[in-house]
Amino acid sequence: MIARRRFVAGLAGALASPAGIAQSTSTPRRIAFLFYASRQAAYDTGRYQAFVEGLRDAGLVEGRDVEVLARYADGDAERVTAISQEAMRAKVDVIVATGSPIYRVLREAKVAIPVVVTVGPDPVAVGLAASIARPGGQFTGLTDAAESLIPKQLELMRAAVPRLATIGTMINPTNDSHRPQSRRLAAIAGEAGLGFAASEASTSSAVTEALAALSKAGARAVILFGDTFYTQVFTTIAQSAIERRLATIYIVPQFPEAGGLMSYGPDLTENFRRAARFVDRILKGAKPGDLPFEHPSTYQLVVNLRTAKALGLALPPSLAARADRVIE
Repeated sequence: MIARRRFVAGLAGALASPAGIAQSTSTPRRIAFLFYASRQAAYDTGRYQAFVEGLRDAGLVEGRDVEVLARYADGDAERVTAISQEAMRAKVDVIVATGSPIYRVLREAKVAIPVVVTVGPDPVAVGLAASIARPGGQFTGLTDAAESLIPKQLELMRAAVPRLATIGTMINPTNDSHRPQSRRLAAIAGEAGLGFAASEASTSSAVTEALAALSKAGARAVILFGDTFYTQVFTTIAQSAIERRLATIYIVPQFPEAGGLMSYGPDLTENFRRAARFVDRILKGAKPGDLPFEHPSTYQLVVNLRTAKALGLALPPSLAARADRVIE
């Protein structure tokens, strides 16, 4: 904790001084791409590629107009400080950030460099913005609207699992949005007459233990909240859930593609393409505090029928008919 405070204090000093801000107007402009999960996860989900394609769509070619300093924390909260420090030393013009621990470090350091958030919860609730329409600080970008998805995801789980009595969730304690979402899920489940169980996991080995604990607590279905770390352990989550006969739902389609039962949410890969437009506007002189945060505009349901069969679930035909995509 003391080391973390020293880092934040030192980083705050660096960012508040002119030396902490890129002054050069020569090309290429420098962009830090800070991703909480692994490089493999960023590529497997198409997120890094979508960001680079978005830059190209905006007329910014990597290597000619912009230089992207991509750094990955590998789902390790302790690495966040190191990759953030590296970005600061590089005197980048813009930071493109993904992952609650990264947002927290930059927020606590009172970052003076514009930060484009790619995915995340309500930016006002976690202290990144004064309002959605006028953030007013150094943060802008896109949300995942995760908390608003909970009622629909619970409805889908109840349709998939007959006589569901207890709903579970897995909390990553490094994610600032998970506990508020957990409380909301518990309240909604209670109103529906369902029991509720929660367990914690922030490492790959802990995921297996957390799912085992949920099964022991009587959960037959699990709603997973959005988390960048989860993107690198999708297969572990999906396989462990099947072994414990747990139906699972997440927000992005890459999860059922990895063996999860369902996903319902926005196309977060598109968020990374849209994040490039924020970068372009900032490089042209826009202030992040004047750029409204954007909410997702479309949502999709993906269902994996192979996983349903492995779980012994006979999904109602109406559920598959509602899906935007069915994996058979």
